[in-house]
Amino acid sequence: MSWFKRSVSGLLTKERRDLPKGLWEKCEKCGNIIYIKELRKNLYVCAKCNFHFKMGCNDYIKMLTDIGSFTETDADMKSKDFLDFMGREKYGDKLKSTIKKVKLNDAIKTGLGEISGYRVSGGVMDFKFIGGSMGSVVGEKVKRATQRAMDEDIPLIIVSATGGARMMEGLASLMQMAKTSAKLSEYSTAGGLYISILTNPTTAGVMASYAMLGDIIIAEPEALIGFAGPRVIKQTIGEDLPKGFQRSEFVLEHGFLDIIVDRKDMKNKITEIFDFFIGNNNETVE
Repeated sequence: MSWFKRSVSGLLTKERRDLPKGLWEKCEKCGNIIYIKELRKNLYVCAKCNFHFKMGCNDYIKMLTDIGSFTETDADMKSKDFLDFMGREKYGDKLKSTIKKVKLNDAIKTGLGEISGYRVSGGVMDFKFIGGSMGSVVGEKVKRATQRAMDEDIPLIIVSATGGARMMEGLASLMQMAKTSAKLSEYSTAGGLYISILTNPTTAGVMASYAMLGDIIIAEPEALIGFAGPRVIKQTIGEDLPKGFQRSEFVLEHGFLDIIVDRKDMKNKITEIFDFFIGNNNETVE
């Protein structure tokens, strides 16, 4: 993917000139080089091997919801460095630089919208924001999205893409596991329908809480799903892991998922679920 030119003393010599960044992406699975505009048109899925690239929250919302129906909620909520945490850089500085870089205030965007005419509450996580980590803001926004679903008696959808709890917030981040789980239990008792969508990766504290509490749990193909990562598990037990360990297909085979759905089919599949569980309730009985 380089061009070569330049003449010195009448002789041609090779000079590498890289293509501008942001025009091409290399598939992690098959190595195919994909023009970014074509990748975007194909919902960030490799047309050659069906590898699902990470997709930002805005693109996922656009893919799932009806045009013009989405309204963001709690958009101004931001995390704070209340522990004055210092790693490679101060957490407060990390938050500021990340917000500026990815143009998101935290690792989840929540809101109200419609999917094929069905009104929903929900949220979509974004891995670009500190690895999609769950801190106090993520947990609070999930709780509020669930409360809105309860208040309006509508379905809840959460799309996860995360490395787990945000260590820079200490126990406050771990507390979000209990907080979100408790609120989802209330929603379930009230008869709500919660669909959880797992993308690559969905791990650690999020996987151990709201990501795996859906009434229906859907995963994208070959997504990494687990609590501890496969390398950590292998080092701990000192044994080789089964082929495909912790990938969607392995997790489905062992009974922890309901279905695996390609991204291009996701909206239609969710609509089918709504038609089955809600459709008849919307019909007028004469």
